Amino acid sequence: MERALAVVEASESAKNLVREAGEFAAGVGASLVLLHVTTTEEYENTRDSLERISALETSYTAGQALEGARQFAADIGREVLDGVDAEYEPVGRIGDERDEILAVAHEYGCDHVFLAGRKRSPAGKAIFGDRTQSVILDFDGAVTVVTE
Repeated sequence: MERALAVVEASESAKNLVREAGEFAAGVGASLVLLHVTTTEEYENTRDSLERISALETSYTAGQALEGARQFAADIGREVLDGVDAEYEPVGRIGDERDEILAVAHEYGCDHVFLAGRKRSPAGKAIFGDRTQSVILDFDGAVTVVTE
């Protein structure tokens, strides 16, 4: 492993995943990319909510959302990798989680992906799709999945 991608979310299992990924990367001398994806729906909902506030004279741009996602990844990295000798780069993206995970992994030359799995029923997976399964099937490298 030379470079790994860890998907950052606001759950305790995702924080544990980032710590494990950092320790693993440090142990093998690899670098780590921390990715937080703000979905298009989340971005649009936040933008629409802010636009409804008449006293607010500014708008919520895609650039601000990207920087917010990058900053979230950086904050989680500082929080959970304190004391771990791992080099990491925070990255933020807006879009479909699966597509952005695969795009960033390719863009940064990652050979390993770490992500937190979500518990869904078989019917839920069939109706809504399963991000984890898609990444496992479409990523050309190792994928480590941690569930709660």
